[in-house]
Amino acid sequence: MSGQRIVIAGASGFMGRYFARRFREDGDTVVTVGRSGADVVWGDTAALEAAIDGADLLLNLAGKSVNTRYSDKNRAAIFSSRLLTTGELGRAVETVPNPPALWLNSSTATIYRHADDRPMTDADGQIGNGFSVNVATAWEREFFAHSRDGVRQVALRMAIVLGDGSALSPLLSLTRIGLGGPHVGGKTAGARQMFSWVHIDDVYRAIRFIQTDAAIDGPVNVAAPRPVTNRELMGTLRRVLGVPFGLPLTRWMLELGSFAIHTETELLLKSRWVLPTTLEAEGFEFEHPELEGAVRAITGTAAEAPRVP
Repeated sequence: MSGQRIVIAGASGFMGRYFARRFREDGDTVVTVGRSGADVVWGDTAALEAAIDGADLLLNLAGKSVNTRYSDKNRAAIFSSRLLTTGELGRAVETVPNPPALWLNSSTATIYRHADDRPMTDADGQIGNGFSVNVATAWEREFFAHSRDGVRQVALRMAIVLGDGSALSPLLSLTRIGLGGPHVGGKTAGARQMFSWVHIDDVYRAIRFIQTDAAIDGPVNVAAPRPVTNRELMGTLRRVLGVPFGLPLTRWMLELGSFAIHTETELLLKSRWVLPTTLEAEGFEFEHPELEGAVRAITGTAAEAPRVP
């Protein structure tokens, strides 16, 4: 599959940088779109159309990180950074003579409701409510509003992506300072609160898989097949980091810890239980199906050797 031209919008984030490197290592030409330091700058319509015309794949990852405090300014930026960029790409796709055969747009598995009773699949996942859900639904609505014959569109409903510099960072930070116990505040206690995740390498592999499988279109869950409870998550992080104890986290402690590391408790308290039913039904196999192995691969931490009796 080498020798393709790949356009990546929002390539300055940790996922964009990773994917650009991987595509180039695979022998593809990567054209980046961004605010600065990119091959094409937002607002340059002619350059954007030239980049997209004849491209093999358009991958849109643009959007301000939700791993921040939800001030009015940040909320507005989170919305606009997704909707305006997706709309700009959509108008280019509708205009160019030779649009890409596949347009992948980042989305989020947070679009589903708080789920501790059953998993959310591609076929029967229930849309939730709240700020993050509103962002996700508006984002997908803008994406699919720019349909065109011959262009397959897939919204990547990604679980929390784990990698160097990802949303794993605040959880590791909480664990290192002794706040790596189960969450006991919010809607769901740690034994029932679910955590769906996916290793960034498997996201890249899923992108390549979707390229080759024309049967996949529309919204697609991109999540590891073995989600864990919050209690299992925090226990895994303590084990990997060698932290023997973590205080159980009440709501007020989460608020304090989230403020200290400049994030929101929503990222820590929502129960995300998502399964990749479409990908698995089509035959995709995950390289990192287990959380501990994924976290150890990211942190460079080897598992302890088993004790010899």
